[in-house]
Amino acid sequence: MDRSVSVRGIAVLDGKLLCVRLKPYPGAIQGEYDFWCLPGGGVDGGEPILDAFKREMVEELGIEPKTGRLLYVHQFIRKDKNIDMLEFFFHIENPEDYRHVDLAKTTHGTEEIEEIGFVDPGTTHILPDFLTTDDLAGFIAGNEPPRFVYR
Repeated sequence: MDRSVSVRGIAVLDGKLLCVRLKPYPGAIQGEYDFWCLPGGGVDGGEPILDAFKREMVEELGIEPKTGRLLYVHQFIRKDKNIDMLEFFFHIENPEDYRHVDLAKTTHGTEEIEEIGFVDPGTTHILPDFLTTDDLAGFIAGNEPPRFVYR
């Protein structure tokens, strides 16, 4: 089984979560991408995690994040692709900078992202599911260690 490592950003503003809806890849099943997720992407081999986080955010959204603490480590198996997925979720401390993202000014945003915005985690289909059930603002404001989620 192969392993894929990715990084994602958590930005909360006015109780809403910065999310993206991805464009379907060629060959995707209709409706397969009918969800929102956090911005981010894959870590290149040998690339430091924090460097990858900043790179991915700038490539996709055109804005460098002020990186806060590590909030979650999420591990899950994509049985359909035989891949062990490992994701690191970092707090973005400058969420207001992401109010008006212009994907046309990014290197990857228009290729990968269908839609971006701050969405209500209580009423929006967001993956992974723990983003809709955890009190993100409370967790960010607290001083707890990172949460490890496995499914």
